[in-house]
Amino acid sequence: MPEGDTVYRAATNLRAALDQKVLTRTQFRVDKYANLNFAGLRISRVWPHGKHLFIQAGDHVIHSHLKMEGAWHTYKPGEKWRKPGWQARVVLEADGSQAVGFSLGILSVLSAAEAPSVTAHLGPDLLSDNWDAATARDRIGSAPERAIGMALLDQRNLAGIGNVYRSELCFLRGLDPLTPTSEVADLDGLLDLSRRMLWANKDRTQRCTTGNLRRGQELWVYGRERNPCRRCGTLIERRIISESGYQSISVPNADERLVYVCPRCQHVRS
Repeated sequence: MPEGDTVYRAATNLRAALDQKVLTRTQFRVDKYANLNFAGLRISRVWPHGKHLFIQAGDHVIHSHLKMEGAWHTYKPGEKWRKPGWQARVVLEADGSQAVGFSLGILSVLSAAEAPSVTAHLGPDLLSDNWDAATARDRIGSAPERAIGMALLDQRNLAGIGNVYRSELCFLRGLDPLTPTSEVADLDGLLDLSRRMLWANKDRTQRCTTGNLRRGQELWVYGRERNPCRRCGTLIERRIISESGYQSISVPNADERLVYVCPRCQHVRS
């Protein structure tokens, strides 16, 4: 599942493949941009902000968001794609490199002047060199009755956390995701852990929060429903969280609101 670390790594790979190179061929496989041709333009910057990724070509900026299924791949000329061609939304080629955006949840082309407006409403980026914990704390604290599990996922508070990190962070801090933000004893500590956790994974292809990179041992609770807690042995549960509490697993868009918890370690309410 793409989260801030995934997008950061995609930006790093795209930067290595395209940065400061002149595009030789471009193809936008969406109706709105099908006639665009950026060949001859130089890639001057590639950067992420939370779950958003930007590529500047000349005075244009290609903006993408991976959503649930998206991915950016880089290839050498003639190399076989690792995903089917019908999933490709944009192809960018430069000397010795090809970048392909597959199944992108959002793909837009903006002017360089318009690009900052895309992320203006977002909170501080956890993987930015200018990470601002104080602003993130203030934004979360502005809604004291809101569940911490909802506040962490709200990109307006801080940018980069998705379902996986939300579950792992709440477990490691011993928090029921429904705990009101005003009752989180050490919000600064939670934010510090959030930053450190994403930073530790920004260059890894396999996300790990336990410190154990062996297959099946990488995560504490996420995706481990009905498996024993690595700390206390209680069976991990999968829940659907909303602003009003836990809901039925069959509600619409349930995958976007999943949390995994240890009922004992996190003192989860029924």
